[in-house]
Amino acid sequence: MEAYKGFASVYDNFMDEIDYPAWVQYIQEAWKRLGNVPKTVIDLGCGTGNVTIPLAKAGYQVFGVDISEDMLAEAQRKAFLDELSIPFYCQDMVQLGLSIQVDCVLSLCDSLNYLTEEGELSAAFCAIKRHLNPNGLFLFDMNTEYKFKNVLGDKTYAATTEDSAYFWENSYDEEEQMNEYYVSFFLRQENKDTYERVEEYHYEKAYSLETVKACLEENGFELLNVYDGYCFERAKEDSQRYFFVAQLKEKM
Repeated sequence: MEAYKGFASVYDNFMDEIDYPAWVQYIQEAWKRLGNVPKTVIDLGCGTGNVTIPLAKAGYQVFGVDISEDMLAEAQRKAFLDELSIPFYCQDMVQLGLSIQVDCVLSLCDSLNYLTEEGELSAAFCAIKRHLNPNGLFLFDMNTEYKFKNVLGDKTYAATTEDSAYFWENSYDEEEQMNEYYVSFFLRQENKDTYERVEEYHYEKAYSLETVKACLEENGFELLNVYDGYCFERAKEDSQRYFFVAQLKEKM
């Protein structure tokens, strides 16, 4: 599967339940609480730029990175309409290789759950470390096993807009800690009464708090906080999304 190839054109329509402005406000509040407000930021797994663009508008120097060329093309189109000059890069986060270092790396919307192979999460953290300035921040979210098992489960979902529709079949393998999304999109063809069908498979892995913490520590990060989603309450057993706040350890 080429990542989000069919979904890119309608991604924002089907993700409108996410309050991106609230996410951006939350991230800025998290920086203020830490007393560490960055000037430069990498948005890793930036998708169509729903966080990248507002941060750029707020005055931060932001670099968008995603593995999907189609998602990046949509992000670039939106940035152009807003008369913003944002560098976007098509790269795999496991092999991230930009010639820049920044004050903060963000990875949102469960992008890290897509690292499903053994060792990939640690490899991504190592790559992220190389792109951070001393004492740099790493803020990211992840879907939880509770969500995969008890909320999404083995269910089917559907949604429609005026010109598109999708059907999402979800299944979770508890033994492998792997969540599979099979999605069928129906996209209305321009100036036609016909629809194109696009099928995609997506896989996300559930990681325990202990595993994430161990991967951070072995790559030189200190885990400062784990919150229950996009609030400042501590993570709970029934949290559907964890929000992690980590920082590069000072060298002795």
